[in-house]
Amino acid sequence: MRILVLRALGLGDLLTAVPALRGLRRAHPDAEITLAAPGWLADAVARIDAVDALLPTEGLVPIDYESPDLAVNLHGRGPQSTELLRATRPERLITHGAHVPWAERQHEVVRWCRLLAQFGIPCDPDDLHLPPRPRNGAIVVHPGASHGSRRWPAARYAAVVRELGPGVVVTGSPSEAALVRAVGRGHSRIGDLGGLLDLVAGAKLVVCGDTGVAHVATAYRTPSVVLFGPVPPALWGPRSGPHRVLWHGTTGDTFADRPDPGLLKIGVGDVLSAARALLGGGPWPGSESSARAMSG
Repeated sequence: MRILVLRALGLGDLLTAVPALRGLRRAHPDAEITLAAPGWLADAVARIDAVDALLPTEGLVPIDYESPDLAVNLHGRGPQSTELLRATRPERLITHGAHVPWAERQHEVVRWCRLLAQFGIPCDPDDLHLPPRPRNGAIVVHPGASHGSRRWPAARYAAVVRELGPGVVVTGSPSEAALVRAVGRGHSRIGDLGGLLDLVAGAKLVVCGDTGVAHVATAYRTPSVVLFGPVPPALWGPRSGPHRVLWHGTTGDTFADRPDPGLLKIGVGDVLSAARALLGGGPWPGSESSARAMSG
């Protein structure tokens, strides 16, 4: 049996789909499962243990695959993603539609498990962890995000780095090199995904916004402080584990270029207090904001 799955999105999107992918594998243990997703995610895909092949697919473009026995749309609600899968001429297609209506306010992990369950494929939403890696004791600060609305100001991240001390490693993609330099002092890491995954897997703490690195911390059970702005953590945040979510209870434009007003209400002291709590210390002096701190 040949199964084609579409999820041509980013790192966090991939990791929230892990329970669905593993449910699909359990339902069809002897099938060849091909995931259509960006090629740069290859290292992360290999760690999931549910996919046989990665078909490099950058966004919603024609899929270079013919006549799967089953096509599964884990990309979105359609219609474009659905039509791209239909164009591969699958014998059977699983997607949102009349049989399984799209629910706007549903956690992303639960969304895809619910979709497959409606087609007789049970999934466990908690089955999203990756195999552990050796601990390195680093504190990882990741200031970047895909959109400006999710980027807490660099000056505030820099203040957090100064307070957390010499064990901090500031991370970012090559396109975020200037941001990493603005935030970091001393150790920094820019570049390969595999190195970033291993670093986060072994860290004692991660501080970041609502971005892919937050989902990596969840996958590896690495304690994290995650700053939320325009999107509520009930939809994309960690559902359990050693994590602190900071959020002011407001929503906004996910695709805006400027930091979300709710995100800007989170103070440096709030982040440091949450970090100190996860590191085993008491409250950090000077935390005055009313940001909601939620631990899983």
